[in-house]
Amino acid sequence: MNKIEHIGIAVKDLEMSNKLYASLFGTKHYKIEEVKSEGVKTSFFKVGSNKIELLEATNQDSPIAKFIAKKGEGVHHIAFAVTDILSEIKRLKSEGFIVLNDIPKIGADNKLVAFLHPKSTNGVLIELCQEIEK
Repeated sequence: MNKIEHIGIAVKDLEMSNKLYASLFGTKHYKIEEVKSEGVKTSFFKVGSNKIELLEATNQDSPIAKFIAKKGEGVHHIAFAVTDILSEIKRLKSEGFIVLNDIPKIGADNKLVAFLHPKSTNGVLIELCQEIEK
């Protein structure tokens, strides 16, 4: 893993949260994107060399809706940048981690993504992110 790619925060109201975090960070979000396959609308902020992703559910069956219903708004996941997501999935499985996606999915912000189950990472949902080459 190369670095923390972003921290994902589950929110109920993206528009209101964008205003809140813009005030907190002193800068506006740079991108809003919907990932229909995941039932989520995302907003990204750049804070120094770091990124924060806000996630709002677009339907009640989405993972974000279920997360908020169970735990409320808050930190949802930590994403790490990887160079070769397929190799990293294989390596982590061989180390005993529970990988939720054997085949990476297309995620927000031009990334291939895969997740590690929190049961295998001390309760933290971990996302692997690889930049999609254009």
